Amino acid sequence: MGIAASDLRQHVIRPTLLYLQRPSPTAERLLLGTAACQSALGSELDCNHGRGLYRISDERHQQLWDEHLAFDPDLASRVRGLASQHAFLTAPHLELIVNLRYATAIAWLLVESSILVLPAADDLIGMAAVWRQVFQPEGNLREFIDAWQRHVGGLSQVA
Repeated sequence: MGIAASDLRQHVIRPTLLYLQRPSPTAERLLLGTAACQSALGSELDCNHGRGLYRISDERHQQLWDEHLAFDPDLASRVRGLASQHAFLTAPHLELIVNLRYATAIAWLLVESSILVLPAADDLIGMAAVWRQVFQPEGNLREFIDAWQRHVGGLSQVA
């Protein structure tokens, strides 16, 4: 059993985006849909395809730090502030499983670093296209839409 969509959005996704100074209803919905599609909102947090709500691989996590955050020390410091003080140093990828806000920040920054134009907040197919490009290149847009409908429901239900 995963996290309720409204709770995930209200208590994890929205505050994380605000903390990163990137508030956006579209980003909130994209991350919510991604969590629904990747892990059924947290029902499966560690598998061969990646870790945490967003199923981010260790390699993608490291690549984001090496190729994006390393060049923005202020943002890197902000993201590092979300991580556990000592555990991050010994097992940084574990943060993707145990730390929802850290995982959400990393997921959003993967989207941001892809330099994509975000769709409108009510464009489910557009969000599915971004999900596929950033998180699941072999994925089918229908997977995202089905996961949204199964785990989140209507767009207005998570406003």
